Amino acid sequence: MSLLPTDASLFDEEEAFNFTPSRAAGLQQLKRFLPMAGGKYAAKRNFDFGPTNRNNVSLLSPWIRHRLVAEEEVVDAVLSRFSPSSAEKFIQEVFWRSYFKGWLEQHPSVWDSYQNELAFAIDKVRRDTQLRSGYQAAVTGKTDIECFDYWVGELIERGYLHNHSRMWFSSIWVFTLKLPWVLGADFFLRHLIDGDAASNTLGWRWVAGLHTKGKMYLARRDNIRKFTDGRFDPGQLCTDYVPLDEQSVHPRKLLSVSEQMPDSNYILLITEDDCLGGLSFSKKLSGAVGFAAPELRSQLEVPQNIKDYTTSAVSNALKSVGASQTRVARNSDEVINLVKRDAAELGVSDVVAFEPTVGPIKSALMDVKRSLAEEGFNLHLVRRDFDNLVWPHADRGFFKVKKKLPEFLTSLSACRRSY
Repeated sequence: MSLLPTDASLFDEEEAFNFTPSRAAGLQQLKRFLPMAGGKYAAKRNFDFGPTNRNNVSLLSPWIRHRLVAEEEVVDAVLSRFSPSSAEKFIQEVFWRSYFKGWLEQHPSVWDSYQNELAFAIDKVRRDTQLRSGYQAAVTGKTDIECFDYWVGELIERGYLHNHSRMWFSSIWVFTLKLPWVLGADFFLRHLIDGDAASNTLGWRWVAGLHTKGKMYLARRDNIRKFTDGRFDPGQLCTDYVPLDEQSVHPRKLLSVSEQMPDSNYILLITEDDCLGGLSFSKKLSGAVGFAAPELRSQLEVPQNIKDYTTSAVSNALKSVGASQTRVARNSDEVINLVKRDAAELGVSDVVAFEPTVGPIKSALMDVKRSLAEEGFNLHLVRRDFDNLVWPHADRGFFKVKKKLPEFLTSLSACRRSY
């Protein structure tokens, strides 16, 4: 049964939600959005006008998240039309995702702590009748908070929410409904097409007051009324806000040195975290296999639309590098078997994958790397230049990254490459 209103006119403009998991579709959306990336975006970006009126935001996050389109080519396209000052707000949003990736890479215990807390919370839902009732009401859109219930339906059916609505949703979940933040983060990660470990986990922690200690995001009635253009009035929300706290300490871990491309022929391993493939690789690319495992996001069920999107994204990326077969592994054992079979046929011992950030895919690849090494194969996790540029500065708050933006943009301009 649909959780969304049954008024068919609400969803006449289906094209706005055609998040086709291909590079061509992502580039087309970039072209469509480009005229809005300057002052118009800055003025209207915080408004959620509804699922069929998204012209005020880029809608690029599903393609950027899976790196069907690269961050630097988005920035490059925007700067070909606007000055850095005119497009400042949008450029900052591109770098926010990179900031979260770099921060989590340097504080990996946050991801481990999230997984442990989530396992505990899921078990408690099964044992605690009151918590189970509140959780079920939230995830089925039956809280009697009209906007929240609507967003639940939109998320489930569309796999997407406006960023401002994500913040309101998270705040209501934590402070008004008083549900464990990790359950809400898990709900998002399972249902968002653009969901990734870094942005999702740290976004929820930021709202709850854990990322920036003592500072949380408060969903307010007048703010929701204003920025939904009067579509919603949530009524009385909780005003007794106390930021969450935790006993865990998450010390900074120094970034590892990026591995280098091998000198010999290699097999390319395309993952759901990086589907740019080998569009600018050398002729040493001998073959390619894929790895899409959205099921690893949670011990709870991941919806079929998310499974289909990630698998199709990887399959399309394999086609883009001329792979004769679009073979997509769904777990570590399948990856190992595909690589070993191709390596034997092609006579190579090196495998290359672009390095994901901390999260389920990276954890799986580390296991794959160890297993392959035991059988004489080398998996090289190569970090992209954009990540090498931004991540070292993402060790504290976003302000440090923001201050470096002019330098980043100069570096990107000097190092343009084809994708």
